[in-house]
Amino acid sequence: MKSGNPFRSCLLSALLIVILSWISFSGAARAQEGLRIATSYKLMTLDPHYANLNENTSLLSHIYERLVYQDEHLDLKPGLAVSWAATSETRWQFKLRDNVRFHDGSPFTADDVVYTIERIRDFVKSPSGGFRSYVSAIKSVSVPDPLTVVIDTNGSVPNLPLSFSSIFIMHRPGPGFQTTEELNAGGASSGAGAPVGTGAPVGTGAPVGTGPYRFASWSSGEMLKLERNNDYWGDRPAWPEVTFRIIESPAARVAALTTGDVDVADAIPARDVASLKQRGARIASVGAARINFLQFDVERNTLPGVTGKTGEQIPNPFRKPLVRRALAMATDRGVLVDKILAGYGTAAAQVFPNGLPGTSANLKPEAPDYDKAKALLAEAGFPDGFSVVLAGPAGRYPGDGESIQAIAQSWARIGVAVRPAASPFSVFNTKRAAGDYGLWYGGTSGEAVDVILHALLASPGPQTGSGALNFGHYRNPAFDQMLAKAQSTPEGPARNKALAEATDLVMADQPIIPLYHFHHIVGYGKRVASYAMHPRGWTTAMQTSAVTE
Repeated sequence: MKSGNPFRSCLLSALLIVILSWISFSGAARAQEGLRIATSYKLMTLDPHYANLNENTSLLSHIYERLVYQDEHLDLKPGLAVSWAATSETRWQFKLRDNVRFHDGSPFTADDVVYTIERIRDFVKSPSGGFRSYVSAIKSVSVPDPLTVVIDTNGSVPNLPLSFSSIFIMHRPGPGFQTTEELNAGGASSGAGAPVGTGAPVGTGAPVGTGPYRFASWSSGEMLKLERNNDYWGDRPAWPEVTFRIIESPAARVAALTTGDVDVADAIPARDVASLKQRGARIASVGAARINFLQFDVERNTLPGVTGKTGEQIPNPFRKPLVRRALAMATDRGVLVDKILAGYGTAAAQVFPNGLPGTSANLKPEAPDYDKAKALLAEAGFPDGFSVVLAGPAGRYPGDGESIQAIAQSWARIGVAVRPAASPFSVFNTKRAAGDYGLWYGGTSGEAVDVILHALLASPGPQTGSGALNFGHYRNPAFDQMLAKAQSTPEGPARNKALAEATDLVMADQPIIPLYHFHHIVGYGKRVASYAMHPRGWTTAMQTSAVTE
């Protein structure tokens, strides 16, 4: 038998090695390129304690970390704390993770936890209360050793570990507290500094955390750039660089993903899912642990944008529960979920989807009843209806602008003339805070049912942080008492039952109109191997894996 040509065999072997090396190199190169994300979250501050909004929670989680975090099942897992336990009814002990360093190289210790608690509780003055509600029950904090924190509370706080799943830990910079202005100014000065990936120090006052990515640069409301923290205590981050492009327009985010300008785009409208799939994009979705709703101003005697049919000023109709119930009864949630969300959502009757811990089995979304709704309006003294401006953000939540239009059409059937007023979230949020609206569409998420109830429906209390999202200034002392009792009950069936009963009571008064629990939808391109959804709706580089072959 003739032997093969040795030169040809060597050539083939060499060629095979080159091909395999190129495949390996190109895969590694793809993984080593920066990740580009188009996000609807408009980051307006680098202060992790200023505003309890998903844009801060999502984007700043690359830089900062929590003592405890919630996994995709909303279960508590160790973060910067490796364990925690209640040592008495009013005392908790947290054991901290060793060998963790901040981005400036300084070690993470219990003193940083103390600084964080004190900064939130005593220093940061957020317009909506920020994170103060999470620490308002803390009486004192002590440090037996550098890796142990002991927290004494005013009364029993069985849910304290859950509160720490929302609080980012900051580094104590020295005497005093860093101001929001210093953090923002430091971030802005870094934006003109060294490019991403150089490892150069960030500007003075810029964010310094323990997270998997270091701050690189920031342009308020436009862009956030990060670089990998190669000294991270956990798993090595997949991407050496990450760039978030803030794109508020859903159509523009979809276009950026379609053309390959970005690798990931969040808050994809349900109507665009089919076309994106046809163009090769992949889709990930999950039901949201959140609520989208309509909220009334029930405090003022008269309201901007609320008039009689001929434009005359009228008393605030939303102070009457009958009017609120009539409008809820005239809201067609089926159209919102089936048509606008294309099935990527669930009709809502309470703050969390039915069946989750703390929800009420008695509350279920109902079909609209226009005749009964019109009768309730007449009973309340508005037989001919009235006119109202319905405000809301455009492009912040799936289906927000379209939902406002659909609600206007439904309410017209009972004589309520609605003028939709959708605007970019930054504009809407500013005007809402200034009291320019009497009725608006909103949304919020939270770690648990009681967290949302406490923020959205509890009576506003600047000192305690309750009612931080209660922009309508609704007050119900009986509900406040029931909620406080439920929150003082240890985790388990008794707590869930108490929360359900509190929810039944408050929703009978209709302070808000629950609309739907939308599904978070994210699209991703060919450079991303997978995207792990989280029910809290976070958009992070840590949720992506890179294609490596």
